[in-house]
Amino acid sequence: MLGPDEPRYAAIGREMAHSGDWITPRLWGSPWFEKPALLYWMTAAAYRSGLSGELAPRLPVALASVALLGFYWWALRREFGGRAAWFAAAMLATSAGWLAYSHVAVTDLPMAAAFSAAMLLALGWIEKGERARLPAVGFLLGVAALAKGLVPLALAIPLVWMGRRRLPDLLHPRTSAPFLLAAMPWYMLCYLRNGTPFLREFFWEHHFERAASDALQHVQPFWFYAPVLAGALFPWTPALAALFHRGLYADRRRRFLLLWLVFGLVFFSLSVNKLPGYLLPLLPPATALMGIALAEGRLRRWALPLAAALLTLAPPLISVLPMALASGLSRAPWPDFRWYWSAPAILALLVWLLEGRGKRGGAMALIVAGVIAGVLAIEVKTLPEIDRLATIRPLWRKVAPLRDSVCVEDLHRSLRYGLNYYSEVPLPDCSESPREFAVTGKAPPRLTPRGGAL
Repeated sequence: MLGPDEPRYAAIGREMAHSGDWITPRLWGSPWFEKPALLYWMTAAAYRSGLSGELAPRLPVALASVALLGFYWWALRREFGGRAAWFAAAMLATSAGWLAYSHVAVTDLPMAAAFSAAMLLALGWIEKGERARLPAVGFLLGVAALAKGLVPLALAIPLVWMGRRRLPDLLHPRTSAPFLLAAMPWYMLCYLRNGTPFLREFFWEHHFERAASDALQHVQPFWFYAPVLAGALFPWTPALAALFHRGLYADRRRRFLLLWLVFGLVFFSLSVNKLPGYLLPLLPPATALMGIALAEGRLRRWALPLAAALLTLAPPLISVLPMALASGLSRAPWPDFRWYWSAPAILALLVWLLEGRGKRGGAMALIVAGVIAGVLAIEVKTLPEIDRLATIRPLWRKVAPLRDSVCVEDLHRSLRYGLNYYSEVPLPDCSESPREFAVTGKAPPRLTPRGGAL
């Protein structure tokens, strides 16, 4: 479990599974109204099915990612042809942002998956006025609202704008009733059970104050999401150049994809508080447009070789990742050069040759293979180091046999939430309940006898 959010959300889902209360999210016994219930339900269902530990919170998110990728390919194939669908799906599946958030149990990917599926299903309605899929559009938007509240409704403004001449179709019961059926029961039941504290905390504090107040400590400059988008699309970032090709926007569906991307980028940039994961629902329209441009030959020959060349950054970044997560990127020492780091340069040369011969599919396949190799390297070599340096789990194994004799002092909140998840019942603060041993967060976190070092 990494950071403060993942263990916290996982603990809420586990408590739902144990208590049987699927309405009020509770964090170690206290109501917690930061997010809606969808992710907690997914985790609770996984626990009820017999999973536990890190698998119960993370596997449902990974399955949602795979499901969206399959649906994404199907929807784009229906609208833009098989070649564009394969290119776009390959880029989305192997982009750094989508890969990273498919591995962690936070709300960003479930919301992005449900919201993106709704927007893609609406393409036929935007272009030709087809109404058959509008009930599914409404239902999926309701699911997205169960994942992250009002955010997907704001992000759906491009859908309303592009379909403004057919606005009654969105208000018709065929669309609005499935939306209400999906979203409203939990919101109503949670309000009836918890009253105004739910409304105040959920809507005011975690929606409007998050957008306008610096109290949540995620304040970033307006331009923050420009480099975040570039990094989230890594290594396919050079293909963004295709979005500036005017000939790409030949029909309303493509203009809708562009508006979805640009509006979301501006919307999130206007918020005072910014986190990288907020941008996840914008990756599907970006890669869709890039995939269409690749399929139609609207991208310069240099773009894919440059994408392959960017993979030369992957080995040093993978090497520095554990220390960056543990201490921050600025404090992580840059590793010494290794000879095998030059392998992506050879890959870039092969991609250049294939592009020159008009074999774009082969060039794409080589880059995808390079990304897969990087992911395998992370899984095999880097994740154990991340576990050792950036998570509390190894220390918990030492604490567990002594838990009745251990208290906590000076532990960073991200590690404290992780410790609470593994201990299930939070260990007391040493200031309130002094014990023989203490978990202290003075780097690195360790278990010490009170008054001395172990």
